Amino acid sequence: MFDMFSILGKVKEAQEKMKIAQENLAQITLTAESGGGMVKATVNGHKKLLKLEIDPEIFSDKDVVQDLTVAAVNKAISDIDAQVKAELAKSMEGVIPNIPGLDLNALMGGMR
Repeated sequence: MFDMFSILGKVKEAQEKMKIAQENLAQITLTAESGGGMVKATVNGHKKLLKLEIDPEIFSDKDVVQDLTVAAVNKAISDIDAQVKAELAKSMEGVIPNIPGLDLNALMGGMR
């Protein structure tokens, strides 16, 4: 039999867990590098740049600094996605059934 109260309870539980998971994303960090470690970029689960380290030896070439910085930041932002998805899936375990192709990121309205 279709139990509306049970479904509504699960939806409310899922919303609460998702809110907590979103708040916890700020604690997840990842550092990526480019140029053999000459530039390092650290981002959090909200895809915010937290730290940028640049080896002073490359400051003589502006183009190299720019290219390596863009590469490191883009890699960090790209790589954090896997950790974010794993964290969201872990937080929703037992609440939302494991549905192949279900994008929890889309359920949150997208990450910024």
